[in-house]
Amino acid sequence: MIGDKVKIRLESYDHSAIDQIAQKIKDVLKKEGAEVVGPIPLPTHKEIFTILRSPHKHKDSREQFEKRTHKRIIGAQLSPKSLNALSGLTIPNSVSISLIIESKDEKKINFKSSIKKD
Repeated sequence: MIGDKVKIRLESYDHSAIDQIAQKIKDVLKKEGAEVVGPIPLPTHKEIFTILRSPHKHKDSREQFEKRTHKRIIGAQLSPKSLNALSGLTIPNSVSISLIIESKDEKKINFKSSIKKD
């Protein structure tokens, strides 16, 4: 377990919430002495929905709505102390977290939203 790498992937619709929790995670990992890379911003996924304003007439009158998914990734060396420190964090409901642990044996273990939420 010591020396394994962990990738923490964060997703949220709110860019300020994801930046705050990414900074908290980075500070906690650095405080425990882990080597931290990131947070690295990944491309924002944008979905656009077009809806007719009137269902029977005026086809040219439309509304557009968009949903943006912001993503960040943080890489770190894993140690038992840093893993315990991460489990004590509380995160907002708007942020989704997944942990990808890569061991030296080339096994990948995925955990999704395993950290406590508000």
